[in-house]
Amino acid sequence: MTLPLRDELVGLEPYGAPQLDVVARLNVNENPYAPPQSVVDAIAAAVRKAAEGLNRYPDRDFTALRVDLAHYLAAESHVDFLEPKNIWAANGSNEVMLHLHQAFGGPGRRVLSFAPTYSMYPEYARDTITDFVTLPRRADFTLDIDAAVAAIADIAPSMVIVASPNNPTGTALSLDEVRALADAAAAVPQGCVLVVDEAYAEFRRAGVPSAASIIPEYPNLAVSRTMSKAFALAGGRLGYLVAHAPVVDALRVVRLPYHLSAVTQATARAALAHHKELQAQVAEIRAERDDTVGWLREQGYTVADTDANFALFGPLADREAVFQGLLERGVLIRVTGPEGWLRVSIGTPQEMALFRSALLEVTTPEVTQ
Repeated sequence: MTLPLRDELVGLEPYGAPQLDVVARLNVNENPYAPPQSVVDAIAAAVRKAAEGLNRYPDRDFTALRVDLAHYLAAESHVDFLEPKNIWAANGSNEVMLHLHQAFGGPGRRVLSFAPTYSMYPEYARDTITDFVTLPRRADFTLDIDAAVAAIADIAPSMVIVASPNNPTGTALSLDEVRALADAAAAVPQGCVLVVDEAYAEFRRAGVPSAASIIPEYPNLAVSRTMSKAFALAGGRLGYLVAHAPVVDALRVVRLPYHLSAVTQATARAALAHHKELQAQVAEIRAERDDTVGWLREQGYTVADTDANFALFGPLADREAVFQGLLERGVLIRVTGPEGWLRVSIGTPQEMALFRSALLEVTTPEVTQ
């Protein structure tokens, strides 16, 4: 049978990282700590209550959840103006990003980002028939802000997407850098939204601010977050966004009806009510990350400065061979980023000890001059 598949989809494989049953799963930046029993019980009770009304559609505007998210983000990012109208949510920040592309992308429009970065960005653009343009980052994976500002003026995109901390490098932006990008986006004649993807924001080092703190200054700025990482809720599928109300209203237009189930809303609200318990290990993960970065550098690897719960390291003459050697020893990491580099998620101390011993067995770093 011949299917009328879009030409640009012919031969493509669906996105997805390996899901393997190994001792140390360190490939998709999950929180390695399961929710504590007290939170499991609270979520179970909330879901049970929601189940009593599953014969009815859920609140399509998820008002109570937006109130809870606004309270959390206002406290976490020191933003005073937040109201439910400034919050959007969806099934993971991936769906939030897709909504942004549906609202502000489309045929004849461009999205600008900076590589290497999250590998799903070009797929959102492809799915919405939006042109995707990237500029290279510097050798240390930071942004050349002057070049980025010039590119925004030249390309005139409808959206600029920049991850901070960036995936797969962990590189974070300063507020001055975000302001420069937002000012450049605001100068695009037909309008341009700057999207700062802060999926890993809770793992940033002390003193590294959130772009959400300057949203009151920029009507064209949107900051995306997720509960998958620091909240240990990857299986709950809840991402959210903060922006001025007109941006949120645009996303309300393109979302599917009742896109957040009653169960999802109940789960997320229960998790938010217990965010301190869920995030109790964030400081431990940060410390383990810093120890891992230090150890990798001691072994002779170059490691990108990281404010996330992962580290990108290299260069390696044959990263596929190293990946396979680690996998054979029960350690699953990620082949991503520039050629010759690998990314390891930060796991428990036991998992990271296994990673270190396995890496020593597999290879000696071949550092470029």
